[in-house]
Amino acid sequence: MKKIVLFALVWVVLITQNSLAQTASAKHLPIIDVHVHAMKVNANFASDMSPWFLSNMPGTDPNEPTPKFLNADGAIMLKAAHSDEEFQDELMQTMKRLNMTIVASGDPQVIRNWKKAAAPDRVIPSIGFSSASGISVQAFEDSLKTGFYKVVGEVGLQYQGLSPSDPLVDKYFEVAERLNVPVAIHMGTGGNGMANLTSPKYRASMGNPLLLEDLLARHPKLKVWVMHAGYPMIDEMIALMGANSHVYVDLAGMIWSYPLEEIHMYLRRLVQAGFGKRIMYGTDLMVWPKLLETSLGVIENANYLSFEQKRDIFFNNAVRFFRLDPSKYQ
Repeated sequence: MKKIVLFALVWVVLITQNSLAQTASAKHLPIIDVHVHAMKVNANFASDMSPWFLSNMPGTDPNEPTPKFLNADGAIMLKAAHSDEEFQDELMQTMKRLNMTIVASGDPQVIRNWKKAAAPDRVIPSIGFSSASGISVQAFEDSLKTGFYKVVGEVGLQYQGLSPSDPLVDKYFEVAERLNVPVAIHMGTGGNGMANLTSPKYRASMGNPLLLEDLLARHPKLKVWVMHAGYPMIDEMIALMGANSHVYVDLAGMIWSYPLEEIHMYLRRLVQAGFGKRIMYGTDLMVWPKLLETSLGVIENANYLSFEQKRDIFFNNAVRFFRLDPSKYQ
């Protein structure tokens, strides 16, 4: 059985690379990746990674060494970039080849470098926060008013054990609503043993999409998308989207880390529930340039999705959410 699964994983990636190669001579249909991390590469910590690495999550003893977060033993290996220049060069090449636009959050200088290297409209800058102590509300508002940042995110309150409806951070969302800037909020799992590894304040319960209800009620004009589609809380995610017609989701992170059957179950449920027009493609891209093709392959090979549904996920839904002019990206 294990051999069959490994073969299937390899097949998915090979078929996707083949498909992408065949379209290289013609201009690729446009793609928008709404979840990219603009980060400086630390060569000492950039390690290779096998996608769908959370297919096996054995428990550990609290008195023994903590588990490894990434698995490097799979059938497919993604090489990590080992310098800022290497990562930028590979990313720019891939973006050009795949006719891709990205929403990038993280290091401001890295974002500026990417904007200079790519066509100006192909990198959409985003600014995030994870608590009320990182950036002041005034500095946050001033940053948005410069016009450089077009998006707020990634909002990582879950890593601090905070609900998005916590009054401590409400003023940030008030600013985003007033300035009409869309917001991306991390809601979902952080991986195997997140609270044991790097984020002791992380709480799985703070990833419940229904925690957004009070925030949305206080700020009815706030445009929100839920990162990682609130995985694994599919019923709560569907309930929230049903009650709030302007809430979207992205598939980032989960699309390349959890078992493929689990990913497709979750995506299929969202589509079956009627939300195919509110699902956006995202990778959660960090230091593995080939992660883009790996993630694209999951959607491309989803035989329960029509061509039109795939185009919605890859492009049309993000155009609608961010109020973009589609003619600029064809």
